[in-house]
Amino acid sequence: MRETRKYLAPVIVATAALLLAGCAPSSASGGGAGGGGGDADASAVDVSIIYSETGPLAAYGAAYKAGLEAGLDYATDGTNKAGGHPINITYSDDAGDADKAVSLAKDAIGKGSTIIAGTVVSGIALALAEQAEQNKILYISGPAAVDQITGINDYTFRSGRQTYQDIATAGTFIGDPSGKKVVVFAQDTAFGQGNLAGVQAVLGEKGADVSDVLVPEDATEFTPFAQKVLAAKPDLVFVAWAGATSGAMWESLQQQGVFDKTTVVTGLGDVATYEAFGAASDKINFLNHYFPGATDNKASKAMDAYLDEHGASADLFSPDGFNAGIMIAHAVEEGAGDVDAMVKSLEGFSFEGPKGTMTVRAEDHALLQPMFQAKLVQKDGKWVPELVKVVDAETVAPPVAG
Repeated sequence: MRETRKYLAPVIVATAALLLAGCAPSSASGGGAGGGGGDADASAVDVSIIYSETGPLAAYGAAYKAGLEAGLDYATDGTNKAGGHPINITYSDDAGDADKAVSLAKDAIGKGSTIIAGTVVSGIALALAEQAEQNKILYISGPAAVDQITGINDYTFRSGRQTYQDIATAGTFIGDPSGKKVVVFAQDTAFGQGNLAGVQAVLGEKGADVSDVLVPEDATEFTPFAQKVLAAKPDLVFVAWAGATSGAMWESLQQQGVFDKTTVVTGLGDVATYEAFGAASDKINFLNHYFPGATDNKASKAMDAYLDEHGASADLFSPDGFNAGIMIAHAVEEGAGDVDAMVKSLEGFSFEGPKGTMTVRAEDHALLQPMFQAKLVQKDGKWVPELVKVVDAETVAPPVAG
C-alpha cells in the first residue's frame, strides 16, 4: 500500500465538472496488458462499470463508456483478456443518483466484483470511494473532477483529470500568477461559488489577487456586471457560467470591450457546446481537458479508429474511459483479481493515453497528465477547436494530498 506524504496544500472545494457543466513506473501500449497470453484457464476477473447511462450527464456517460470499450480493446489486443484472465465487464446505470450507485456497487461486490469503475458525477464518486475502502475493492473513478477523490483512500484511483488541473491550466494564460489580478466572473450559485473557491485555492495559493463579480442567477442584463469587471482592471477574467443566459452574458462582455482590455478564460466542454459562445467565440481563451484532434499519438489514433468502427466519435471524456480500460487491464494482468496486488500495480504506473503520458502518482493516486490551451476557429461554417499549447503535466500537477 502507498505511504501518504503530507504537504501544505490547499483544499479544493469546487464543482463536479469545472465549467463543463509504490512500485516503479512501468508503461503500457497496445497489447501492453499481455493480450491473450498466460494460462488459458486462468480465472476471470469481474469488473463493474457504474456510469450515467441516463440522467442529466448521460452524454458524458456515453462518451466515457465508448472510450472504455476502446481502451480495453487496445490494451488487450482485442481479446478482452489480461495475463490470460478474462475480464468480465458489466454495466450499470447510476442515473446520476448516489444512493442508486451505492446500491449497485454493493450488489456488484456481493456478486464477486473486485474492480469498480466509472461515474461522471463527483458526489457519486465520493460515495463509491467510501464503498471501495469499506469493502477493500479497487475503484477507478471516471470523469468526476472533484479534488477530494485524490488521496481519499488506498483503494481509489482516477482515470480523468481533477478540478485543480483545470484551474491551474487557466492560470497558464498569464504565466506566473503571483501578483496578478484575477477576477472570477460567475453566477451567484453553488456552481459559481465553487469555482470561486477553487480559483482562490489554486491561483490564490500561487500569489494571485483573486476577487469576484458574482451575478444573481435570475439576472438578464449583464452590462453593469461587465463594467465591474473592467473597473477591477484584472490581468485574467475567469468565467464560470452555465445555462440559458450564457449567450447574452458573452455578448455583454464583448459589447463592453472586456476582451480588448484583458485575458478572458473559460473551459471548453464537449463537442455539443462549441457553438454556444456566439460572436465572442474567437476572442475567448479556453482551458481544455481534451478535444478531438488535440493529440495525434498511437493511443488517440486507436481510440478514434475503434470509435469510428462502432459508430461513435471522440469527445471530451472519451480519454477518461480509454485510460480506465488500460488501467483495468494492467491491474488484472499484474494482480489477477487480488485487490492489494492490483492497487500496488497501479501506484506509479505510467502509460501512454490519448492525451499523452499519464502517470499515477504513488503517494496519493493523482493522475498526472497534460492539459491544453485551445481557441475556436471557423471551419466549414462551424466553430471547431484548435490547439494553442500543450500544458505539461508537472505545470498543473496538484499538491500531494494527505
